[in-house]
Amino acid sequence: MAVVREFTLPDLGEGLTGAEIVRWLVQVGDVVAVDQPVVEVETAKAMVDVPCPYGGVVTARYGEEGAEVPVGAPLITVAVPGGSDDGSGPPVTGSAGDGGSGNVLVGYGTAAPTARRRRVQPSPGPLRETTAVAPGGPLRGAPAAAPGEPSHKTAAAPGGPVPETVVCPTGPLPVISPLVRRLAREHDVDLRRLKGSGPEGLILRADVERAVAATAPASVAPAPGTPAPVAPAPAATAPAPTAPAPTAPAPTATAPEGERVPLRGVRGAVADKLARSRREIPDASCWVDADATELLAARTAMNAAGGPKVSVLALLARICTAALARFPELNATVDMGSREIIRLPGVHLGFAAQTDRGLVVPVVRDAQKRTLEGLSEEIARLTEAARTGTLAPAQLTGGTFTLNNYGVFGVDGSTPIINHPEAAMLGVGRISPKPWVHQGELAVRQVVQLSFTFDHRVCDGGTAGGFLRYVADCVEQPMVLLRRL
Repeated sequence: MAVVREFTLPDLGEGLTGAEIVRWLVQVGDVVAVDQPVVEVETAKAMVDVPCPYGGVVTARYGEEGAEVPVGAPLITVAVPGGSDDGSGPPVTGSAGDGGSGNVLVGYGTAAPTARRRRVQPSPGPLRETTAVAPGGPLRGAPAAAPGEPSHKTAAAPGGPVPETVVCPTGPLPVISPLVRRLAREHDVDLRRLKGSGPEGLILRADVERAVAATAPASVAPAPGTPAPVAPAPAATAPAPTAPAPTAPAPTATAPEGERVPLRGVRGAVADKLARSRREIPDASCWVDADATELLAARTAMNAAGGPKVSVLALLARICTAALARFPELNATVDMGSREIIRLPGVHLGFAAQTDRGLVVPVVRDAQKRTLEGLSEEIARLTEAARTGTLAPAQLTGGTFTLNNYGVFGVDGSTPIINHPEAAMLGVGRISPKPWVHQGELAVRQVVQLSFTFDHRVCDGGTAGGFLRYVADCVEQPMVLLRRL
């Protein structure tokens, strides 16, 4: 006998509370194996293929492509043959009873009983069931929508039925998504008066949108049976010569509002982080021009000697780790709750990478322990993973210092915004031939502008200036690095 198992969006780690469905990889009626990816989702960190820990036949899908799904919400249901909810019954190849799927993502796997995610409990009272319909029929346990009743994904039009409300004066709110909280704040919606249509009373974005639509002002019409006001008759006058009626002016067209682009996924995560950085970090910037001619010559000589190629970005990364060893105050973060500066032992070096999905910052772990060739290989590997959208969330978090090479865009300078909660960022402009005084004579040299933004809470200008000057010295005279290696 088959047992229907519900697979929910697992905890993707790194504090993520939900994801957007990008592409379904299975249809209702498909047979899936244990650990087979069933849906591609986009989080605020990366694209992720979500594998299902159950093997069997897909009986329902929850959510359309483009929909936002909170952690713990159902994704699919699978009819698992020969099993039962308590694990008894004969094992079946490719099902949850054949020894387990392994821990394929954070927080779930079938090698042991899955720990249930702790959820926020709503206030007591009956809950309204959802009315989502899966392809091919209604979902398990979800009644069909009543005529005229909107589903949980459809916003009611102004003047339609008012969303059901419930007063929750105390206790935690049944809300997971920060997007839902922000939408409620923007429209002055009291979340304690809403009854969620999600699992266990979870308040979804659609619930807030229905509340907003229900309170939107509607045009006022006269009540039925009310006579329309009668205009007074004009006074009698002598007939005037007939003249052509003046042409009424054409109605003025309303200017289009413009395109609205949702701030979600990677773009939304970048927006939130940059806004938080500007809001919380008192940053300051300094910059200097440096002659990079010798640095480029050193790279050419290294690559001509054979072995793995060394990139300019890897050379700059090695310079950064050496500079942070001299100025450890800048490899830090600030805890205002305890009013402490936390100096970090290892350098987890982030570097900005532009992709089709937007700006991401992969992190090279323990960069100070890697050789120059090792840095070059790791940067190349992470860059390729960023371009293909296969970076894991853990590879995009935990950085302690960021290197931003915006020179690839053909610009000379910038004032970088610190990657919160880090304390500093080095920006590198394009390396281009410019007139330069070299050994007392005017010459054409390869010049680069270095920009440095730092958290003024962790150090003063002397430390920041010393760091930037050391970086510039290493760019101009790569042999300086040998003193620290």
